[in-house]
Order: sequence, then C-alpha cells, then structure tokens
Amino acid sequence: MRKIPPLNSVRAFEAVARHQSFSAAANELSVTVAAVSHQVRQLEDGLGQKLLERGRTVTLTAAGQAIYPLLRDGFDQIAQAFALIDAPKAADAIQVSTTRAFAERWLMPRLAAFNAIYPDIVVSIHASEKVVDLRTETVDLAIRYGPLTANARAPVLFEDRYMAVADARICPDGRAPTIDDFHQRALLAFKWKNQALEAPSWSAWLARVAHDPSRELRISWYSEETLALHAVERGLGPLLCSTVLMDEALRSGRMRRVEGPTLPGFTYHLIENNPGASRRSLGVFRDWLLGEARSFRENTLDDLAGQPLPTP
Repeated sequence: MRKIPPLNSVRAFEAVARHQSFSAAANELSVTVAAVSHQVRQLEDGLGQKLLERGRTVTLTAAGQAIYPLLRDGFDQIAQAFALIDAPKAADAIQVSTTRAFAERWLMPRLAAFNAIYPDIVVSIHASEKVVDLRTETVDLAIRYGPLTANARAPVLFEDRYMAVADARICPDGRAPTIDDFHQRALLAFKWKNQALEAPSWSAWLARVAHDPSRELRISWYSEETLALHAVERGLGPLLCSTVLMDEALRSGRMRRVEGPTLPGFTYHLIENNPGASRRSLGVFRDWLLGEARSFRENTLDDLAGQPLPTP
C-alpha cells in the first residue's frame, strides 16, 4: 500500500516550489495565499521536516530539493496521461512561443501554407522577448534565439548572421551603397530585452569596413528589434540586422545590402515541453517547421550571407 500525504498539500508544495512564490502558486491553484501556506505547513508537519525557507524569496531546504524534482516529474506524467484522452480539439491545438521579430518576419508568413495542408491543426503564437518556462506556461514548443551549448540536443533551425541594410529609396542608383552614403542619416540600432544576449554592434561592423573617419556617425536607438526593423523600412537610415529577418525584403528589392562584412549571430533552435509526448499535431508541426528551415538554409542564407552555414 502506498504511503502518500494528502494530495492537496503535495500539489500546493509542488506549485510553490516550481514558481518559487506562494502568490503565483495560489493563482495557479485558484485558492488564497493563506490556503496554499496552510497546505504546505500541513505537509511539513506530517513529514516532520521543513521543506521551504520563507522570506522575501522562497527557497527549498535540502529536504525540499530532494523531493521536488520527483514530484514535478510525477505531476507532469499525470498531466500527460490526461492529455492523451483530451477532446480532439484540444489535442489539435498548438501553443508556440518565439520572439516578436521572428514570429512577424519568418514564421507568420509561412503559416498560411501550413494551414492549407493541415486545416484541422490550430497554431497559436505567443510572442515575447521573455524566455518562457515551458513547465509553468501553457506552451508546447518554443523557438528560441541564442547561443547553443555543445552538448545541447535541441534541434537547430538555422544559424543567423548580421549585415547592414538600407531602404532602396535612400540608396544610390547603379552601384552598391556604402556606409558613407548615409552620413546625413543616423545609424539605426536596437537593444534586446534579454540581457544575456548582446545585440549586433555597429562599432564591430565599422572596424571591418573602410569609411570616411572625418564624418560623424550618429546612432538612433530603439528599445525593440521590431521597431528598428520598421524604421529601416521607412528609410530612416541603415540598420545592422538579421539575415533571417530581412530575407524577404532583400529578395524583393525593397531593401539593399550596404557594402561590408557579415557578423556572426546566434542559433534559432527548438525547445519542446514534453519531447516524448505522442501528440500527432505537435509532431506534424515540428516536422513541417524543420522542413521549412532546411529549405530556407539551402536556398536563402548561403546567398545572402556570402558564405555557407553548417547543416545541423
């Protein structure tokens, strides 16, 4: 016979430990903070051991650290079991998290083709610069941008590079534009909200290109990458930006590449909430996404960046 403490108390502790917050756990469980605190205290009294250190922040004791991963995985498996018998509409809905710029510039233009092939699968997009915790959010798949460690197993969509571009309307006719063509305009730049990533640097780009040092180069800063992309498309100045995000505009001729180097970027890679989950809709979308990325790598990135990129 299994010896299990009251499940309400166990569930309350797991939620607090996962969120590291009593209030967030209370919101998830639709109860009061006092009720969550009482349930956790009841569990601690029954075990005769303290599981949480309470203060300005919630931290796990040694005993709490020992049991939390097992409880977390156990509740994940319970949720997965019930997901198998969810109604078909729920099973065919996919929640995808990615950055606003990538969703707007690369993913959304391709979703119409996916919908035409799989009209029964509904794809919802959660766009944010914040790196979401897939365990605490209702997200099935995240397309993340950043460095990838050597031992990571996340499938890579492609590796990005950065080049200087400008709206064709402010570029000279008959020749490739150079940075000196824009001395009367500010250089456009942006800052990512994710402080762990360093945005492309004009200083690094300028150090590798010949330009008139007597001309003062001003920088106009934008708080979001999407704003900077809209600014360059309105002819406000040149922008050092992603080859992935600027692909369609360059191929259409609306944007032109400014003579100069390409700088290395990061990788777009996939993170799945439950990699072992047997959901048809998620597997179909994942395979389609990897196929689109493979086609993009083969037909686009090599041409724009001027050098081949490794195939994952």
